[in-house]
Amino acid sequence: MYTLVRRLRAAVRRSLRELQLEFVRSRVLRVPDGGHVTVGGLSLRVTDGLNAYMQYKDELVRRCYAFETSRPDPVVIDGGANIGMFSLATLRDHPGARITAFEPDPRIGAMLRENLAANNASQVVIVDAALGSTDGQMSFVPDGQAGGALVSGATDMRVQVVTLSRYLTDDVDFLKLNIEGAELDVLREAATSNCLRRVRAMVIEYHGWPGGEQRLGPLLDLLDSQQFRYLVHDLDAQTNPRTKPPFRDPGDAPWFALVYAWRIGAFS
Repeated sequence: MYTLVRRLRAAVRRSLRELQLEFVRSRVLRVPDGGHVTVGGLSLRVTDGLNAYMQYKDELVRRCYAFETSRPDPVVIDGGANIGMFSLATLRDHPGARITAFEPDPRIGAMLRENLAANNASQVVIVDAALGSTDGQMSFVPDGQAGGALVSGATDMRVQVVTLSRYLTDDVDFLKLNIEGAELDVLREAATSNCLRRVRAMVIEYHGWPGGEQRLGPLLDLLDSQQFRYLVHDLDAQTNPRTKPPFRDPGDAPWFALVYAWRIGAFS
């Protein structure tokens, strides 16, 4: 009987989450590009409705980036902060968190500042730069909505780039990286600088670009060599339909995976 009650309660919770998501979806998808929406107690300036909905779903409802810690004031790095959804979700779970957020795109950076201020999160330290393998400047290609990537060729936009190791002078409780495919380069630099050992746990959004270099294997090898355990999560069918059966060549569609990693012995 006890098991049946637990299953019924879990089913009710899932149903309530789906109703919540449908309500959020109906509201957020109507928001024009660059518009404003109030949802779930948050006041948000968004790049576009679809990306805002996906971020809200994954980070505030599915809680795909949530983490546990015994510290009241965990040190957190938000690599690829975008409009601030991860930072805001983290402060809901850990109000005393000390967050440093990186966002290179000036247009999105302005939204990030507005959202943090509007939701009483001005204590988040914003770095107007991308995380990369070297300090300096690099060409950057925005996608016109919520994303963008560092590139080696010449483009109309150049952004500041900083290394992660500069911000790993002390222990970091949680590192989040969603930086459009630069994750492996950033982690390699931190490992080479002997700084990655200061990270207790992390979540990395791996990007499988069509026709691009396959970097998931080297990424996992690096984590293993740096004494991290890890697991891989492929998100839900809305965010990541290409990883769901029946399995097939994803063609020209990107796919994603979240890699959760934690340092062996960091929490003992």
